[in-house]
Formats: sequence, C-alpha cells, structure tokens
Amino acid sequence: MIKWNKLLWAGVFLAIAVGIAIRQGGSLGHGALQGDGATGVEIAEGSGEWAMFRGGQGLEGVAAGGLGDDFELLWKFQTGGAVVSSPVISGGKVFTGNDDGFVYAIDIGSGEQAWKYEIGRSVEGAACVIGGKVYVGSLDSFLYCLNESSGEFLWKYETDGKIAGGVNWFLGAGGQVRVLVGSYDSILHCVDGVGGKLLWKYESDNYINGTVAVADGMAVFGGCDAFVHVVSVADGKAVKKIDGGSYIAASAAVADGKVYVGNYDNVFICADIASGEIVWRYESEYESAAFFSSSAVGKDVVIVGGRDKKLHCIDKQSGKEKWTFQTQGDVDSSPVICGDKVVVGSEDGRLYVVGLGDGKEVWSYEMGEAVTSSPAVIGGASGMIVVGCDDGFVYAFRSKQ
Repeated sequence: MIKWNKLLWAGVFLAIAVGIAIRQGGSLGHGALQGDGATGVEIAEGSGEWAMFRGGQGLEGVAAGGLGDDFELLWKFQTGGAVVSSPVISGGKVFTGNDDGFVYAIDIGSGEQAWKYEIGRSVEGAACVIGGKVYVGSLDSFLYCLNESSGEFLWKYETDGKIAGGVNWFLGAGGQVRVLVGSYDSILHCVDGVGGKLLWKYESDNYINGTVAVADGMAVFGGCDAFVHVVSVADGKAVKKIDGGSYIAASAAVADGKVYVGNYDNVFICADIASGEIVWRYESEYESAAFFSSSAVGKDVVIVGGRDKKLHCIDKQSGKEKWTFQTQGDVDSSPVICGDKVVVGSEDGRLYVVGLGDGKEVWSYEMGEAVTSSPAVIGGASGMIVVGCDDGFVYAFRSKQ
C-alpha cells in the first residue's frame, strides 16, 4: 500500500484545517452558511473537501485549484461489491456506498477502513456529509443518517421507492439543516436533518433518478416524466416546470440562473430558470446515446459524458460543440473540471484526465472494469482524485510532485 510522505500529508491537513477555520461557529463544513432558506453555499475553497455529489449544492462539478499532468496510485480499498456510488471527501475520510449493502468510511491518508455500516441493500447514490452527519439513500427506499466520526446509526426515513440518487441540503429559516432526496416513488422529500421528520414533499409524475440541485432558494431536478422541476425549498411549492423533451435520468446542474441537463433521447439542454425557456439544445449524432452523466459547468464551457462513448465539450453561450473525446465505453460517470483539466471515468475500464482546452488525453489509468462512479477531486499542491470501480475497489490517486 502506497502512503503519503509526512510533508505532503501535513499539507492536506493544513488545507482541511483552513476549511475548518473558515467555518467557525458551526461544524457544517461548507464555509459561511446562511439561514432564512438561503442556498447556493459551496464548499469552502481550499477546504480539502468534496463533501457531496459534484462538490457543491449546485452540482456544478468544479474543483478549486489545479492538477498536474501525471498521477500515481496512493491506495486502493477493496469492498464486497461494485462501487457505483460516487465517493465524497470530508474530515480526512472518504465516504462511499456499495452494491454489497455497506457504507464505508476510509482514511484518506492510509486507505484503511475507519468504519462501515451495514444497510443490506445496494447504495448507488452519493452520500452528503454536513454537520457531523452522513446522509445517504439506499435502494431499500430509506434515507439514512449516520454519525460522521463513528458510523453510528442515528435515524432513517422511509420513502415508497428506491433511492438511486445522491443527497443535497439547505438551511431552513431557523438555521437548521434540511435534507433533500428524490425517490422512485416520484416524490422529492424534504427532511429535518436532525431528527429525520418529513417537512414537505413535492410530487412529480414519474421516478426521480438523479440528485436534486439547490441554488437561489430553489431545488431543481429532472424527472423520468421528461420535465425539469423547479421547487421552492421554503415550502415545496412548484415554481416552474420546463419541458425536457424526454425522460431525464441524469442529475441537473445549476449555475448563474440556468439549468444544464441531458435526456434519454441524446439531447442535452440549457434552460433559463426564470423564464422557463430553452436557451439551446445540443444533440449527440448517435441514436440511443442517452445522457446519464451530470455535467460540469465551467466559466466558458459545459462538459458532459454520453452513451455514445464520448466526453462532450459544449460552448456555454452558443451550445455548439467545442470538442469531443472518444473512449471505448459509455460515459455515465460525471466529469469534474479542475483548473485546465477534466477528470472522468468510462465503462471501458479507465479513468481519464483530459485537457480542458483541447480535449486531448493527458493521462489515463486502466482498472479493467467499468467506471460509472463519478470522481471526487481535490485540487492544488496536495491534489487527489478518488473514484469507485465495478471491480469492487475504491481508488485514490495524487498528482506526482
């Protein structure tokens, strides 16, 4: 097992300590938090954390800092089943669910197990770590709340369908954490983060497969009813419904008042939330090449994987193709932008790092089995990539110094 040297590991702990210092006055772990239903709070830059799916509430998939051009394997952690769930990073630990029915906490430095909790059914969605608690859904239809440090069970909340997506959060009027999760019961559930009590629910017309995004006091998600739903987080009331054209299984990303998401008919859309109008449509040239990947929304471009085996780079303003990167398998993994690089997995069994500007391969690592898990990325001098694989391992890489 490869371990970090003392100097590098000290740098990581310093980064995490900076994040902790930023969030004094509460242990929520996402920088300066606001009450009164205010949302859009992202993980503190330089905090050394990626504590939820896509790194922040808007699901934008952008990591602070940058990454090098070459990487080395730090460790690989063996589980008892395929790792479809996307790992998250908080407080010096990696958290991930698994097809073996366990939630694992892994020490980020050594790759050794800190704890595991048995749920009994597959965990495909990403966990969310906030306020010293780990919130995670399972295909058994329950949302679980566990103690971050020990893995101790705190409570569970039952829906009427499997939970395949990740968990998001916001702060209520009293400054308390509220948790959001979609289910195959077609309902978006808002639950009290302390006791697991239902606060409100919003019903769509079909399954909710992905993770809900949160921004500007709104929850935004695509449904298998072919609509993008915009809901007030304050009371669960509908704000807007946008026609997505076809089933939406992917998680939508929200940035600057726009929502970005792909559908089952190989069309990726950008829509203005305020007007409900489609700004542009981008279509894959291959039939039956659905978008299951969530997009990474950069300053000028949007990056998304497709079942046409390509990574697509789309101009953010015009919706025109900038470049595509060809893999040998479907790209359901959601890409992450970090500096001038893009990180993504493919069902061809490889993890790729690609140049953001030109779409050229910078580095890749062959795992041998499908990578549908989405990477968690920490940029900077102590930068690292953590991702799950269908071979049952969680892999951690760092930029070579």
